[in-house]
This record gives sequence, C-alpha cells and structure tokens, in this order.
Amino acid sequence: MTEIFNMFRITAAESQKIMHSVNEPHAHNFEELIIGGQGQLEHFIDFKSRLMDAPFISFVTQGKIHRVKPLLKDGKCDMWVLRFKSEFIAETTFSLYASFHDKANISMQSNKCFEKLDTICKIIYDEYQQDAPDLSVIRQLLSALFTIIESERRKLNLNDDESKKIQSSTFKNFLRLLEEHYKEPKDVNFYAAKLFMTSRNLNLICQNILQQSVSEIIEIRKLTQAKNLLMSTDKNVAEIGYELGFNEKTYFTHAFKRKAGLTPTEFREEIQKQLS
Repeated sequence: MTEIFNMFRITAAESQKIMHSVNEPHAHNFEELIIGGQGQLEHFIDFKSRLMDAPFISFVTQGKIHRVKPLLKDGKCDMWVLRFKSEFIAETTFSLYASFHDKANISMQSNKCFEKLDTICKIIYDEYQQDAPDLSVIRQLLSALFTIIESERRKLNLNDDESKKIQSSTFKNFLRLLEEHYKEPKDVNFYAAKLFMTSRNLNLICQNILQQSVSEIIEIRKLTQAKNLLMSTDKNVAEIGYELGFNEKTYFTHAFKRKAGLTPTEFREEIQKQLS
C-alpha cells in the first residue's frame, strides 16, 4: 500500500470474490483494522487459525504474517477494513502494539459497541469518498475508534494466562517509557534499568512479542515520529533530526533512508504528492 490511509467494505458479494481468489499468508507494510458486523472471519495469525462470528474486531500490526477469509453466515457478510501507515496516528499506533500484540482478535459480547463503531466507520468512509478528503478529520475519527475498542477490551478483561500477563505488562510499561524518552539518546540499558530487569530479558520479551530487539523498536519509534513530522509540519530535515536526538543531519538522513528506503526529503515529497 502506498497511500497513507485506505478503507473499503466487504459485502457478501466481495466475500465470494475473495474466497475464489488466491489468498496466501502474507505480511503488510501497514496497519489493518477489521470491524465485522455480519458474517464470519477465518483468521490465521500468530501461527494459529481462528473462526469468529460477528460482531468482532481484528487488528493486525504491520509485519505480522496472517491471512483473513471473510465468510458468509446466514447468507450475510458486512465488514469494514481500514488500512493506514503507522505514522498516520503515530502516538496511537505504538499503544496499539501493546494492546493487540497477543490478542489480534476480539469477539464482542453485544452489538451495542459495534453500532458505535459502525457509525464512526460510515462517517470516515463518507469523508474518504470525497474528492479531497480531509485526512485530519479521518485521523481524529480513527483515534476515536481505537479509544472505544480499548474500552471494550478492558471490559472483557482479556489475557488469563499468568506468564502472558507478566510479559504483556512489562512490554506495555516499556512502551510507556519509550513514549516519554524516545526523543532522547537512550539505549536498551536505560529502559532495562527503569524496568528493574536485565537488558537480555527485556530484549527476549520484545523479540517474543514484536520479533524485534529493543534497539529496533526505539529506532522505529523515532522513524515513525519523523514521518509524522515530515507529513504534518513545515520543519526542515535538520530541525526534525535534532528534535529526535540526532545531532547531525547527515546521520539522521542516513538512518532514515536505511529504514524507510527514501531520504527524509524524498519521503516528504512523496507524501505531498499523495495528499495533493
């Protein structure tokens, strides 16, 4: 996906098309939220397959290998699919990793929550269909969606395995610390000390949850914010690099290109083309 945001609806007819097309397990370079109101979803993720009846929520973080098969139930299927780049709602995205890393799918207990989500999705879709959609409106509504979903997660009190609870709690605390300090030149030892654990154990938890080291997660957080600032502000490349703890513009440019495949200037130009 090259766009910063994309959205579509899966109806019964679309479900039939998907079922008759090639659909292999794959990974995305974007985040994906699926909100199901009718039908079933067969979801292969985290090396397990699960069949869910609507209403349900499924969130797939970028890089996770998965496959979804939207299925009819009682002849019906109605699902919203929202896809977006992590920098689109940078602050929210990393909190989503903490919430959904070990529970990609949520079966909802009633249709009441879904009705709220469906209403917001319809408003987002209406804006998205405009000739010149206002992405700031879409971004605020998308954040509202996740706020409601997180509230539903807390009510359901997910995660009953004690070892997973401990790992999940540590990971969430690490991400909270990261939000406070990612603009500073802090390494894995700093975060491990703050969490009263060894660097090795913190790395093991991060590898288990995101398949990335602590250093990689720190770097990705910086990169995500850099993309956000390049997209939403007029700050020059040197200013953005300095704000994120890079004292030299050349080092920031090199680090950015190594992860993003484009220089900061090239990335900004590409985004401006998409938004124009």
